[in-house]
This record gives sequence, structure tokens and C-alpha cells, in this order.
Amino acid sequence: MTTTLGPDAARRIALAAQGFADARPAGEITRRHLRRVVDRVRLIQLDSVNVAVRAHYMPLFSRLGPYPAALVDDAAWRHRARRPRLLAEYWAHEASLLPVEDWPLFRWRMRRYERRLGERYESLLKGAPGLFDDVLAAVKDLGPIGAGPLEAELGIAGGRARGGWWNRSSVKHACEYLFAVGELTTGARRGFQRLYDLPERVLPPEVHSAPEMSTEDAIRELTLRAAAAHGIGTEPDLRDYFRVKPPEWSKRAVAELVEDGRLEEVSVRGWTRPAYRHVDARQPRRVTGRALLCPFDPLIWERARTERIFGFHYRIEIYVPEPKRVYGYYVFPFLLDGELVARVDLKTDRQAGVLRVRGAFAEPAVDAARVAAELAAELGVMAEWLELDKVVADDRGSLAPPLRKVLHRPNRTAP
Repeated sequence: MTTTLGPDAARRIALAAQGFADARPAGEITRRHLRRVVDRVRLIQLDSVNVAVRAHYMPLFSRLGPYPAALVDDAAWRHRARRPRLLAEYWAHEASLLPVEDWPLFRWRMRRYERRLGERYESLLKGAPGLFDDVLAAVKDLGPIGAGPLEAELGIAGGRARGGWWNRSSVKHACEYLFAVGELTTGARRGFQRLYDLPERVLPPEVHSAPEMSTEDAIRELTLRAAAAHGIGTEPDLRDYFRVKPPEWSKRAVAELVEDGRLEEVSVRGWTRPAYRHVDARQPRRVTGRALLCPFDPLIWERARTERIFGFHYRIEIYVPEPKRVYGYYVFPFLLDGELVARVDLKTDRQAGVLRVRGAFAEPAVDAARVAAELAAELGVMAEWLELDKVVADDRGSLAPPLRKVLHRPNRTAP
């Protein structure tokens, strides 16, 4: 018989899988804590938007609280014998950081890029024969290096591919293609600029030289990792985590994992599709605590799943014209005791030393006074983590009045 779960149980399973059922560490946060988070979520999405904080730093803060951002930088972009690199970059969900040992699981995707992008780059190769070989040779001599210095090195600075892919320079085109097919990777970053290097100089030898898995085996492993990161989810949920295409691959992997006893098919009341629970997924009796979630947090990045689990309709409005935005440019949902209870549009004003709340909105039927107090406390922790002096809230949104009241309270202390 198929097990039937209530929606509250499914939500607690999902939260536990993502690390939100555990208390934040009380002492110093170390590389061990980072590794534990990464082992759970399996990837951290990268994004260029920096209006509040870069996306790859925030999921760790949401789960661990204030931590040294250098932990991520060291894990992703530096390698020393005593502190080896833990993370590598590749197209996983989108551009993502993932455990170095998972890099070989994406070789099937690299082969697909070779086939799919080859035609797109044919005109580039005709216009600049030997460019890819020249880029690889220059990176071998000079890497880690950015696309701009590579252009200068190759003597084609300012040369642009007319109407090319995203209208980038020919060298940038070549670098991105070689990154996609696995012949280049990110050796380091300067700011948010990717510095390219050869994979054999970035990845551990046992990872770079690992035997290539069949596509079927790799998809099955990625589906199992997605199921562990979700705790519970539908087949499309699991497929989306690592953007597996075509859908038939994911469906076959899910069926095989059920047959192997690693996933259990269950029914969740209110869900229109069958659900699949990882056999090791925890189901805590309750979830407490609070967290601000950036738009690219893996708990919420699949918006249909977010609405199904939390009853929370969420869309990122970066590309919506300002007069048409409902909540704001870069909105953080607020998680409190296992529920998404509010959302805030945040901006970091470093010149003024202020974390600005440009809009604050409560969900229906929540205790606005309590939510405002908890949100004010968490915003204060975030501001301190970002080395800002204070939090300032505008008057836009249903939660703005009680939030401003708490923030303006003399000698306020965090609850």
C-alpha cells in the first residue's frame, strides 16, 4: 500500500532535508559546518546580482547564521595541501558550486554541449580558425586568467562577434564553450569575474581522471542526490534540481530508484502528482527557528514546489518594470518556525552602512507583531554579518509599520 502523508509532514521533511530542522551552531563556524551544508544541498547557485548579497553566500547564512565569507571563497577558489578545494563550478542547476567529487557526474552534459553548441560556434570557428586551441594554450601558460586579459594576450582585444551568442567577444565565446564542454573550469574569481584554468590543475587527480560513467548511471546518481536534498518531491521536482533533460531520463531513474528501494513512492494530500521520499529522509515532529532566504536558495528556487509546500506564491521581479512590481526588486522570503510568513525587499547600502528594507509584507493570517519582532532580529543579525551599522525600513508594505516600530525601539535587543 502507498503511504499517505499530510502536507504538514511533507513540509517538515523538506525543511529537514535542507538543514532547517537543526539549530544553528552556537560556536565558531568552520569548514566542517560548510561541508555539512553542501553535503545536504549538493549545490549552491551562483548569480551576478549583488543588490543585497551575492547569492552563493546567502544559503550558508540562512542555515548557519553569521559565518566568515572566506569559508566559501577558500572552499571554491583556493587550493592548499592542508585545505584542499571542496567546491567546483559547473552548470548544475544553473551556474553553481558543487562538491568537487560530483564534477564527473556532469560529463554527460558536457558531451551534450559538444553536440548542441557545436553548430552555434561553427561561424565563430570559421571567422577565427584555431581560436579554441589558442585559448587553451594561453590558459595553460597564463591561467587562471579572465577573458579580457586573454583577448589582449591573443592580440584581438575589442574584437566582437557580430550577432553572436549573447553578443560576447569571440574570446569570451570560446571560453564559455570550453567551460561548458569541460575543457576549462574556474580556477579562481576576482570579484565576480571568472578566471579560467585547466581542469587538471583545479580538480584533484582522482576526480579529473575518474572513469566516465554512463549517462544512465550519472542521471540516476543525480536523481538520488536531488531526492536526498528534497527529502520528498515529485518527479518534476527531482528532475529540476539538476535540470535533467529530456524528462524520460528522470522518469526512468526515479522508477529504478523505487525498484532498488532507495526511493519510496508516497501520496501527499493536496498534491496532484505522486511523491517520492528518500528512504533516509527525516520527518521531525516540529521545525523551529527563523531564516531569510535569497531568491536562489535551493529550498524555494522551484516556484511551483514552493507554492505547493508552503502555500507561498513567489516570483522574482528583477526583470519586471518597476511600476509593475508587486513586492520589489530582490525579495527575500522569511521562514519562521517552518512556515514562510513574510517577504522583504532588501538592498545593501554600503556607503551609508545600512541594510535597507524597501518593502516588508506579511502573509495572510500571521501574527504581524511577532513576525515583525523576529524579522527585525534576523535583519539585525544579517546587517552585522554584512558589516553594516543598522537596519532601516521604508514604509511600503503591510508589515512595514510594525517592523519600523520594532526597529525604532530604543535599546532594542534581539529575541
